[in-house]
Amino acid sequence: MFTQGPSITARLVLLGLLSVVLMTLDHRQNLLEPVRHTLSAVVHPVRVAASLPLELTGLASTQLTSRRDLIEENARLRNQQLLYEARLQRLDALEVENIRLRDLLDSAYELEEPVLIAELVAVDLDPYTHLIQIDKGTGDGVYAGQPVIDANGIIGQVDEAGPFSATVRLISDPSHAIPVQVNRNGLRSVAVGNGNLHTLDLTSLPNNADIRPGDLLVTSGLGGRFPAGYPVGRVSAVDTDPGEAFADITVEPSGALNRIQEVLLIRREQGERAALAADEGQSGTDDAGARP
Repeated sequence: MFTQGPSITARLVLLGLLSVVLMTLDHRQNLLEPVRHTLSAVVHPVRVAASLPLELTGLASTQLTSRRDLIEENARLRNQQLLYEARLQRLDALEVENIRLRDLLDSAYELEEPVLIAELVAVDLDPYTHLIQIDKGTGDGVYAGQPVIDANGIIGQVDEAGPFSATVRLISDPSHAIPVQVNRNGLRSVAVGNGNLHTLDLTSLPNNADIRPGDLLVTSGLGGRFPAGYPVGRVSAVDTDPGEAFADITVEPSGALNRIQEVLLIRREQGERAALAADEGQSGTDDAGARP
């Protein structure tokens, strides 16, 4: 009444034999290659969808890590740039300082008198006095009245000397006067400070005096305070008025009075200093230095 097919065991054996035959044929002749391609194309979207969360997570992690690394690297490079710029500025300042010191040393080499190099440490802000403070004092052999020069010429003299520092009065100070002579013809006069760092006044020269713009003025040595032959300035203008007895002569200082960093102090022999002090004590005036 009922039709009974092959048993389960027979079916299993039959399917096993069929599988072996198919694998053998596929191995030898690749009969099932189209089927595999078709099945691969069908399941590819499923495989992509399954791996998409993992790939997105890895991509996001990589992007965040790369961005964080870039931000840190940019910050590090920016700090290094600021450091290098600061060092470069310091190197530029050192280069300028070396050039300035080389000029001072060259100037000292050309001098016959021994010199002492000092550095500026302070500037008096009083507009009516032109005073600077240097880092050398009596302990270094500095004394009141000592001539002070830079690489270009006379800038002043020591006004007061302490144990570790000294005050220098510039030649532009209104109370300072220095005996000078025209290097071209030896004409003597006195260069007086007028409170301007860029100019000096030349006094006591008549309108017919042989002086012209461009003439170099050097120390005359009169009074014994400043040695003879040091540059003081150049004549920049000569104005004559027939109604006046003396010419109005303006001098541009040779020394860089407004850019002083280091100075040279000319050392004098002890005998010369004692003789100078005695002369000043007898006369009661100072024709070669600061005027009262």
